[in-house]
This record gives sequence, structure tokens and C-alpha cells, in this order.
Amino acid sequence: MRGDADGAVRELHVSAVQDLSEAQLCFGGLEEWEEVGRVDSLLELGRACWRTRGFGDFWGYMIVAEGSAEIMLDPIVSVWDLAAPLVVVEEAGGRFTDLAGRRTAGGDALATNGRVHDAALGIVGR
Repeated sequence: MRGDADGAVRELHVSAVQDLSEAQLCFGGLEEWEEVGRVDSLLELGRACWRTRGFGDFWGYMIVAEGSAEIMLDPIVSVWDLAAPLVVVEEAGGRFTDLAGRRTAGGDALATNGRVHDAALGIVGR
């Protein structure tokens, strides 16, 4: 749930976007992708998407949960950084896995609206 500017409370819902070409991708930065030797896969996913933005960490996952973006991912992340976002994204109707496609909350992460998850995983998955 989220409070709007007028004080009204509404449920969070992921977006209905179904194609990567219409999806917004959020990520923290290139440095961690370079560190794990996977920056090329991030760039490939970014090129397949409508737009990319650097809303990293917790905020990026919340943007997916509220439907303002379709993908958030991290190549290196701790369990304590993902425990809450996992629940919020899933409760909003999204999907949350590691980069191998397993439901998890640590190591690396991919959160989506669910509709573009397999396509994103096909590009950045390990």
C-alpha cells in the first residue's frame, strides 16, 4: 500500500508491460557488472529495453512494485538488502529471482513485473 499526496491509500501493482521494447530497466551502476565480468549482458538488456535509469538499490525495486518501471537488477547484493523488496515486489504482482531464475533474496537479483522476467533472464541470466 502507498499513500498518495491527498492522503488516499492505494495498493501497489506492477505494470502491465509485456515486451522488453516497452520496458524501463533500473540498475545501480556499471561498476558491479564490470566486477563480475557481465557488463556486456547488462548493456544488451539495456539496448533491448525502451529506457534505462540508474535507480539502484531499494528504490529501484520499489519503482518496479509501483509499476513505474518493469525491471530492476543487481549482480552483487546482500540478503539484508533484498528481504523486504522481495516481499513488496511479489505482493504487488511481480516476480523476484536470482540471475539463475531461482526465487531468492541474496547474491544477485532480478525483479520484474513478471511479464518480462523470462525475456530479461534470457539476456542477463547465468
